[in-house]
Amino acid sequence: MTIKPGAFRFNTDSMKLEIFRGANVGIGTLAAGQWEEIQATSPEVQTGGTRGLFAGGFGPSPSPATRYDDIQYINIDSTGDAIDFGSLSGTRYGNAGFSSRIRAIWAGGITPATIDTIEFVSIASGGDATDFGNLNVARYYPAAVSNSTRGIIAGGFTGPSSRTDAIDYVTMASTGDAVDFGNLSDNIRSLMSCNSPTRGVWAGGQDDPSVFDSIQFVTISTLGNTADFGDLTLGRFYGAGCSNSVRGLIGGGYAAPASRNNIDYIEIATLGNAKDFGDLTQARHEIGAVSSPTRGCWAGSWQPTQTNLIDYVQIPSLGDAIDFGDLIKEGLQQESGCSNGHGGL
Repeated sequence: MTIKPGAFRFNTDSMKLEIFRGANVGIGTLAAGQWEEIQATSPEVQTGGTRGLFAGGFGPSPSPATRYDDIQYINIDSTGDAIDFGSLSGTRYGNAGFSSRIRAIWAGGITPATIDTIEFVSIASGGDATDFGNLNVARYYPAAVSNSTRGIIAGGFTGPSSRTDAIDYVTMASTGDAVDFGNLSDNIRSLMSCNSPTRGVWAGGQDDPSVFDSIQFVTISTLGNTADFGDLTLGRFYGAGCSNSVRGLIGGGYAAPASRNNIDYIEIATLGNAKDFGDLTQARHEIGAVSSPTRGCWAGSWQPTQTNLIDYVQIPSLGDAIDFGDLIKEGLQQESGCSNGHGGL
């Protein structure tokens, strides 16, 4: 009997529903042409809610200013202060965070050397990060997107005065080095990102002296260069993006001569310019963001003052952010946030 790709069966031995993978589709450690159990998990089953994780950073405590190796987390569905999760393999800042429902992954950063390190934790547990592999291009201040299968890392500094347009990707269920995906529209660092299960979106960024207001996107399941999406309401960098499966939010950032409290939003499935959503509780930049299907949270700041503030909005509505709680430590959390309930899952 010929089994067509996408066929379903109920396995009476395991009592699980399964799907047949086609001849050209291998997933994780499963070869093409195998039956795969259909997963039906949620953040509530795994962790009692949606966990948002932040890792690394740079702040004023202890004095003098220092890099962090801390991993900390919040339950996005509630409010309250962050809780200790574990540690990265070393201190760093300017790393990009992305995730599946199972794993939180961080890539790149500066130690002060520019690094190509990728490492991960299991979101449902606590503990220290484990080695995953390496980026194609060592960099800091990249920005990442992901769906349930693939994580994609774009842009960043490759040195103090050099930036890259390189986009790498990894398959999150496995480990190994990143593979070339394509290129951004320019050499850009400090972009802000969001995603649906289908699209990865990057907005803004900087290539000195240029500050971008452009929004660009890729289809996560394919390979290739970014395409134009539209423009932000204000060109800026050093902000942070988050999303549910429908709407992407870009909050904070720097646009000369000051930090900004702007929150923009886009409908990810369409194309067009961003619109005003509301404001953060404080104007700030060099921040991180995480999200659930209903909430977006922004955390920390290095400028204009060091803060451990966390604030949040309800993604389906419009309006200003309100206080959520505090990070364990003050300072930079730029591009280091990820969760097991974001819009790509």
